[in-house]
This record gives sequence, structure tokens and C-alpha cells, in this order.
Amino acid sequence: RGLAGSLGISRTTVTQSYEQLLSEGYLQAVGGSGTFVSQQLPEELLRPLPVQAALAAAQAGRRPIQFSTYGSSLQAADPFVAQTPDSLISFRYGRPALDQIPLKQWRRLWSRHCRLEHPDLFDYTLDPLGYRPLREAIVRCLSRSRAMQCDPDQVIIINEPLQGIDLVTRVLVERGDGVALENPSFSDIHCLFRAQGARLWPVAVDEAGLVVEQLPLSESARIRLVYVTPSHQFPTGVVLSLARRLELLAWASASGAIILEDDYDSEYRYGGPPIPALQGLDRNDCVVYVGSFMEALFPALRLGYLVVPRPLVEVLARARWFTDRQSPLLEQRVLTDFINEGHLERHVRRMRRLYDQRRQSLIQALSGYLGNRVSLLGENAGMHLTIRLHTTLSDEELVRRAAQVGVGLVHTRWCYLGANCPGEFLLGYADLNPPQIQEGVRRLAQVLAEAAVS
Repeated sequence: RGLAGSLGISRTTVTQSYEQLLSEGYLQAVGGSGTFVSQQLPEELLRPLPVQAALAAAQAGRRPIQFSTYGSSLQAADPFVAQTPDSLISFRYGRPALDQIPLKQWRRLWSRHCRLEHPDLFDYTLDPLGYRPLREAIVRCLSRSRAMQCDPDQVIIINEPLQGIDLVTRVLVERGDGVALENPSFSDIHCLFRAQGARLWPVAVDEAGLVVEQLPLSESARIRLVYVTPSHQFPTGVVLSLARRLELLAWASASGAIILEDDYDSEYRYGGPPIPALQGLDRNDCVVYVGSFMEALFPALRLGYLVVPRPLVEVLARARWFTDRQSPLLEQRVLTDFINEGHLERHVRRMRRLYDQRRQSLIQALSGYLGNRVSLLGENAGMHLTIRLHTTLSDEELVRRAAQVGVGLVHTRWCYLGANCPGEFLLGYADLNPPQIQEGVRRLAQVLAEAAVS
């Protein structure tokens, strides 16, 4: 009261000021005595050490941070590599035609659910498997388009395929266990398995897909997982034949291993209907199917799913719950309506026609500008084309020279475990229009021609 009177301010202001100083450590209250200035002010704790103490601390050095086994594995992994530098024409793979996103329908459905103002849209989910109506819609789609046999209780909603693969690996693979995978394959997959302490068992890929006879049957090999992309092998583009599919399922059943089927862009097949999923042939609970909507819609939609055998549902649901509680419920509801109202199926049909045209434009440009200096690999499917260039330039030098003329290239050397195939490149075409494709190939041909002359 005295301070308030002397300063001519409200007692409330003085009281709040005292409370602020007490909370920040400038004052201390002593019961029965009063309020006093603290013996050690906060600023004193932030002052530099005396010179002698600072020198001693510098000489001793800070103890290094100790990583876990998992952290050490990540530290030793290959560095992150951007797909392409900033280029005027980037043949970046895995990127859909972003200017073709059906934003009108998506925005309308989004607004519909926001207007409903359901409080549970912003709450924790009660279902560890994900929004059930979305799982039901996914099952209907997979049954119709991929010939899969499953029910909603076998579907787990995830944020993206790598998260699902990571969960399966954590649950099934001990450090030192073997994981077989196609060679070549996604480089991120190599790092993920290594970080879990798995021994990688590379298996060759030929024109019929994974060479199953290279998989060991002995228990001593301890192969717990086999990672495959059977509908459109990455990066070669070949399709796993029916005979190899049946052979792989028989091997998994006999060895007790689980097959991880990554179906990353199966929607886009241009020479016929989509290839039925490997999971649809499984009769012995051997296959975990991984799918997403990133290629069909847009990468920012962080929604994917696992279709898992019944014995794995509970443990994988718990693993999902403890590592990432849930995917956004609002997006799940919007996507459910987007599927049920037929927008997804119509969009995929439209994109299939568009991507087929762009693929044909790329093939024609390669044939016209490069002729016998290029070989095309893989099937008539997907969102990228794998090529082999016949040149004396190293992969790195070719990428560098292409970047100088505004063309972004991605070589496949990061996909191989062991020896790679020089001159092999991925050309993504989904997000490029025909004039861009033509001009990009023309510039690439110019680079090769200049290299041949020099």
C-alpha cells in the first residue's frame, strides 16, 4: 500500500509486479518476516565463468554425446541426397502432376466436414487402427482394383509407407536378423533396415522380377523379412511374374518369413489392367501390404495404410499407437468421402490417360534425339522410365553437365547394394508436359553429343 501510494499507482499493479519478480527469482518471500531481494540474482547464473575456470573446462573438454545403437546406425548411414538440383526441367521421379490435383472436390469435402463442427475431429482417436469408415472404403477399393482379400480389421492407417515399413521391421526383426530385398531397390529402405540392425541380403532382379531361388531356406540365414515391389519393381520397372509370385509365397511359408509388398504406384499401368496384388494370392498369412495415396493424389496428403495378416494386427496397432498416436482425423474423413463418392477412381482414370500420353512423349523424344545411344528398361507402367545411356561420361559428370543446361537427372547408383549399372537413370515424367519433356531430352542429347566430340 505504501509503495502504491508513493508511486501513485494501483495496488493491483504493485501486487502483480511483486508476483512477477518472485516467479522470476529476483525476490524471495520469508514467512513471518517479509519479502527480500534474492541473495543470488538470475543474471549472476548467466555470467561467464571466471577465466581460470573457463580455461580448465576448455582443457577438460565436453564429454561427447553418446548415441544409442540405433542412433549410431543412422549416423553411419549414407548422407541424404537430393534427387535433383534446382532445374528448369527436372525429371524427378515419384512426383505426380500437381497441377491436376482435384482441388475443387477436395475443398468442397473439406469445407463440408469443417462446417459440421464435430468436436471429435480435433480430439484423440479412440481406434488405434484408424478411422473405420476410411478402412472400409480402402477394403472396397483394394478388392475391386487389386483383387485383394481382406477386411477392415486388417487395415491400419499410417502416415506414409516408410512409417509402416519401419513399424513392421521393429516388430519382427531383431538386430542381426536377415532382411532380403530386391537389388536394386529404394535407397531409403536400405538405410531403414540397417538402422534397425538388420543384415541386408540383396537378391538380384531379372526380366521376371525377384530371383526367388537366391533366397536361402536354411534357418541359419535368419531371414525375417523380404521387401519387394512386385507390381512395378523400383527402379527397373519389371513386373514379378505369376510363377515367381507363387514361388515366393511358397518360400515364405516354408521359411516363416514375412513378405513386405510395397505397392507404390500400381494404379498406373498402361498396357492392360492393373496387376493383382501379391497379397490376393496369399493363403498362409505371409504378406504385409503397404499402400498410400501419395502418388494417386498428392505427396502432402500424409495418409497410407497397411494390410496385415490377422496374427500381426494387435501388435502392429500397439506399435503404431506408441510411436505416432494417430493420423489427422479431418483428412481421414475427407478422404473417406472422396473415395466413396467416386472422385478417387475418376481421378486415377484421368491421370492414367494423361501419364500414358506423357510416357509416350518421353519414349518418342528419347528415340528421336538419342536413337541407339539409349536403352529403355521395364514395363509400360508407373510414373517414371528407367533408361541406360551409352556414353563415356561418368554418372556424376553427366548429372553435372545436364544441370548446367537446366535439366535435372537422377542416376540409380544409390539403389544398388554392391556393384551398380553405370549410365542408368530414372526419368520421372508425370509432372512434365510434352513440350517440357521434348526440350529436356533435346538438351540431354546435346550434352551427350558434345561429350562424344570432346
